[in-house]
Amino acid sequence: MRIELLVLIALFVRCEPIPAQIEEGNLKKHISILSDDKLEGRGTGAEGGNRAAAYIEKEFKAIGLLPLGNDNSFLQSFPFKAGVHNTGKEGTASNVIGFIDNGASTTIVIGGHYDHLGLGNDGSSLDANPANKIHNGADDNASGTAGVIELARHYKTNKKKEKNNFLFICFSGEELGLLGSKYFTEHPTMDLSKVTYMINMDMIGRLDPVGKGLSISGTGTSGEWEPLLKKLSSDKLKIKTDSSGMGPSDHASFYLKNIPALHFFTGSHSDYHKPSDDVDKINVAGEKEVLELIIRVISQLEGKPKLTFLTTKNKSMGATRSFKVTMGVMPSYSSQEEGLKVDGVSEGKPAQKAGIVTGDLIIQMGELKIKDISAYMEALGKFEKGQTIPVKVKRGKEEVVVNVTF
Repeated sequence: MRIELLVLIALFVRCEPIPAQIEEGNLKKHISILSDDKLEGRGTGAEGGNRAAAYIEKEFKAIGLLPLGNDNSFLQSFPFKAGVHNTGKEGTASNVIGFIDNGASTTIVIGGHYDHLGLGNDGSSLDANPANKIHNGADDNASGTAGVIELARHYKTNKKKEKNNFLFICFSGEELGLLGSKYFTEHPTMDLSKVTYMINMDMIGRLDPVGKGLSISGTGTSGEWEPLLKKLSSDKLKIKTDSSGMGPSDHASFYLKNIPALHFFTGSHSDYHKPSDDVDKINVAGEKEVLELIIRVISQLEGKPKLTFLTTKNKSMGATRSFKVTMGVMPSYSSQEEGLKVDGVSEGKPAQKAGIVTGDLIIQMGELKIKDISAYMEALGKFEKGQTIPVKVKRGKEEVVVNVTF
């Protein structure tokens, strides 16, 4: 009897589904390939961008996803115009779309953009002299693209049939104004009314190994998000939430279609939109932690009804492209301090010329108090080129006033 029981236990253990693991080696491989100089910064519609799309397509096929682009392919092509404010040369780019059909009534969308700044000629680089320099974008957003691929592998091979279908999308044209995600939501290849929520990953490769701070925005787009993320936050991964459904990444396109959406982001850094955003600075182990958190979020919502969408108070974070002036600073999106924490300063820009340094906390611009990033961006819209204003910053325990000329 005892032997028979042990045999039954052994058979039961063998038959239990073994959850698929996120492999750091796979993440490193994808990011290394996508941010290699050979892809020349994955510019939207450029040869390097098309090679990146082909790589993602190859991975989706190998994983066994179903093609859900156009004409029974993985690619959804769309027209675009290059250059600042999309006033440049016309071209064609492609989203890469794969599907897992679990026969469910609802679908989870998991996405991230794979394009970057190419050779730095479109006006978005923060390098002092960006022209014709390869901007590899290892964090922005080869990291998020690698996350999409490996989450697709997880849900295809984890030997468990979830109670949702999964749509995996790698968008192009994000750096030019969310072009790919906007096109998809206007020309969906599946019924968007079946989408329960969207998960967006944009810059998830630079988790601070000490502070462990992870920013998640869009938490006001459904009543489920805040209590769930509060429960999952820990010293291992400290979650800072932002309720706004709008923001400068692809989740905003889904929010505008009344779909609950979350955006995962490990924080800004001094290499943002510069040629120095390379693979050697990626925290692969940290990215694995972020992806495992996303898996836990999805697991906690398993079997629940389609999420109810909520509108949020939105920040105009994406409006910086139309400002007449720029400071040339990289804001911190994870700082808890009142003011605008400076995570990076671009050489040759007004902030650097005025003496603002990384770590400064901007608390006033002219007569305007700066309490957060939203107030900072609102303030930028009130100044003109050539204007000089006093800017007050906290530097350690001191307050310093510098004169910034735009």
